[in-house]
Amino acid sequence: MKKYVPYVLSVLYVLSTTTLAHAEAAFPKLAAKIAANEPVNVVCFGDSVTGVYYHTGGQRAYTDMVEIGLEMAWPESDVTAMNAGISGHTTVNALARIDKDVIARKPDLVTVMFGLNDMTRVPLDDYRANLKTIVEKCRAVGAEVMLCTPNNVTDTPGRPTETLLTYVAVVREVAAEMKAPLADCYGAFEAVRAESPFEWAMLMSDEIHPNMDGHKQIAETIVTTATGKDIELAYVPAPRQALFHTRARIATKQPLKILAMPPYDTIINELLTDLAPESPVTMVPWKVEGQSIAEIEQAAKGVRDKKYNLVFIAVPAGATSESPEAFLHEFGWILSYSLSFGFQEWDVVAVPPSLAATLEGEEATRDEWQKRLIRAQDFTLIEAGGGSLDEAQMAVRGWMKEQLGF
Repeated sequence: MKKYVPYVLSVLYVLSTTTLAHAEAAFPKLAAKIAANEPVNVVCFGDSVTGVYYHTGGQRAYTDMVEIGLEMAWPESDVTAMNAGISGHTTVNALARIDKDVIARKPDLVTVMFGLNDMTRVPLDDYRANLKTIVEKCRAVGAEVMLCTPNNVTDTPGRPTETLLTYVAVVREVAAEMKAPLADCYGAFEAVRAESPFEWAMLMSDEIHPNMDGHKQIAETIVTTATGKDIELAYVPAPRQALFHTRARIATKQPLKILAMPPYDTIINELLTDLAPESPVTMVPWKVEGQSIAEIEQAAKGVRDKKYNLVFIAVPAGATSESPEAFLHEFGWILSYSLSFGFQEWDVVAVPPSLAATLEGEEATRDEWQKRLIRAQDFTLIEAGGGSLDEAQMAVRGWMKEQLGF
């Protein structure tokens, strides 16, 4: 089933305006296959920003959004987008694995995004030469190529913006020299930061990695480069199944080890005792009352090593930070540290304070920030509560029963 179907308003707009004229000029082979209703393979080649890791929730990345976006732009198309991103990789690593990870997949279009690791250990001239070789190797097997500048980052000694800009300039130069269409992701992110540093921070999971909202920004830039049309991906929902691992363990009557912030430790323990008595629960309360966001973040650093089956995050409304920007950074890391490093190995759920309480003033503002960051981590947001503990309990119990198939 086409992935654009739920986004009716966007689809209606695209159906009424999309043609293949832009693609015919930029990607003539791709356009010909689309026009002939032939299947299209897209490979997104890159590093950890491309791959599926904690910063987007461990289930999807911009590759998935590119597939959705292209099918929204070309409703009759059959697009398969494949992820070829590996954490820590540079263009040197890319050339070592391009045959297996890209060429072997018989791509019609290859998007290439490297640079954030190259800037730390690959000389600029080598980076330039490697990008050219990647383009040549892809074209040699008939694939068309889109070069992508990497996203901008928080300026740090390890990745100073001044240095990153020199690598971004090389991507732009190689694209022009080799007549490869350019998706200027750096420019797109920089435009957001220039208008509102706070809104830019809302797109980032940490100093260098965008969260899923940031990945949607990357995908929109890539899809626009391919199609010439602006596609709205902001409202693509989180994956429907949020308790895959918990459900599987209950189905096989395995024990559950759960870390949960109050009051949900008690709520979940009681629910699972009722629903799944043959899967004994070891409930570990994550005590956070009276702590700052920074203190909770510090504790979160140890979560990943414990390998719980389910982590349930409920940061209190009163937990504060030194500044709004610090709040976004620290809360983002609470979410990220709770996830496995790569593809999701256990379930993580996060709920905002307003699920169980009526909030005003600064607490209400921080609650809205939490909601946005929870969604941006590609988590399902439970919002059915009515602002009281009893209603929160009903909402969580109902949601979990549905997720677990009871």
